[in-house]
Amino acid sequence: MSLPLSETDVKPAACCTNPWEGLKPGEPPRSRTLATAASLVLGLAVWTAAYWTIQPLAAWLSFTAFGLARGSHLGEAVAFFLYDTPKVLLLLTLIVFAVGIVRSFFTAERTRAILAGKRESVGNVLAALLGIVTPFCSCSAVPLFIGFVEVGIPLGVTLSFLISAPMVNEIALVMLFGMFGWKVAALYLITGLAISIVSGFVLGRMKLERFVEPWVYESMQAEATFEKERLGFTGRVEKGLEAVREIVGKVWPWVVAGIAVGAGIHGYVPEGLLASFMGRSAWWSVPLAVLIGIPMYSNAAGIIPVVEALLGKGAALGTVLAFMMAVIALSLPEMIILRKVLKPRLIATFAGVVGAGIMLTGWLFNSIL
Repeated sequence: MSLPLSETDVKPAACCTNPWEGLKPGEPPRSRTLATAASLVLGLAVWTAAYWTIQPLAAWLSFTAFGLARGSHLGEAVAFFLYDTPKVLLLLTLIVFAVGIVRSFFTAERTRAILAGKRESVGNVLAALLGIVTPFCSCSAVPLFIGFVEVGIPLGVTLSFLISAPMVNEIALVMLFGMFGWKVAALYLITGLAISIVSGFVLGRMKLERFVEPWVYESMQAEATFEKERLGFTGRVEKGLEAVREIVGKVWPWVVAGIAVGAGIHGYVPEGLLASFMGRSAWWSVPLAVLIGIPMYSNAAGIIPVVEALLGKGAALGTVLAFMMAVIALSLPEMIILRKVLKPRLIATFAGVVGAGIMLTGWLFNSIL
């Protein structure tokens, strides 16, 4: 005669167990995490294979399939375009994906929380550093400015962030590293951070709060809400893919346009011509480059191919860096957007201080490199 079993003695069969049992809220099943990791490895392998076939394929298409002569203006321009277009887009996709994962750790609310309550000097440094990794550009300037003011972040600290976020662009940083090496990338990073920190500090010392539109301070009564989102490995990978769809999907026409301009410079501009007015000997080349860059509108990914072509034709590094920084940090569209929250005098002061920092940087590197 068998004894009756208690509830604790009864164990469900393995096939009937809940595979999600024991998982934390929001955590995907382990099989999904493993599948995501395997997909990443496969995707990286495909990316690597594609990247290393670009140069021979571009040369074959230009000089064999199309029959263009090596060394000719058209041949060199076409070869430059066919090589740089897939190379830059592949680099951009990889970089944006990686940065999208990093950015999943930062939200506007979390950034504001980090900066709130900090001393102005410390806040300027933190704001400039956060500007590198946070997912904001000139189009986010107005809501970010209002959000920072709401939690009492000083004006100078806010401006350090608004300078650093577009100018010290992580995409430009990695692309400069891939194209020109770590020295040029490090120069870009150090000078961009220095301009952001010093400009924000100087603007903060000038006590320009009265030149902020009054309605901005009226919104300080609004209660800031802080986003609480827990993402696992799979969720962060999805954020990276989302960043690729959104950013690469929007900027690729600018990238192709920038490469086309660079190809024209590379193929048709005579050696040494740019050195005559963008070289080290012409002191006025740096302010001219800044003035030319301000009305232009491009993002970092689109301007890098132009930078590559300018340097290849003899332009000085300091002049080219000044031009690039002016295009990214002092673009006319950003000034128009900032007009919604800043009065014209503050915008002019902002542009003057940042422009002076960019020109000093250009002159410095032209004198020492």
